[in-house]
Amino acid sequence: MAGNANSGRKQEKPFRDALRIELAAAELDKRGLRLIAKKLIEAAEDGKMDAIKELADRMDGKSPQAIVGDEENPLEIIHRIERHIVRANPSDPNG
Repeated sequence: MAGNANSGRKQEKPFRDALRIELAAAELDKRGLRLIAKKLIEAAEDGKMDAIKELADRMDGKSPQAIVGDEENPLEIIHRIERHIVRANPSDPNG
């Protein structure tokens, strides 16, 4: 089960786990990751946009996605607060 940041549970990341297992099995854990990082940087230097985007996302974090609507499906913002007072025992005439 994946949980959000406030759920107290660690989010499952099966692909990350599989990568760690394979890196450990290939004895590439630290040296291998540095080699992969170096190749990613080299690809970015060669102008490969996917590598540039990956580096930017890793260094600065992913850009937030705007929440927008369009002409056919405009955003509907609901901003109404209601307060309902309910008696605990409505049959009690003194209550």
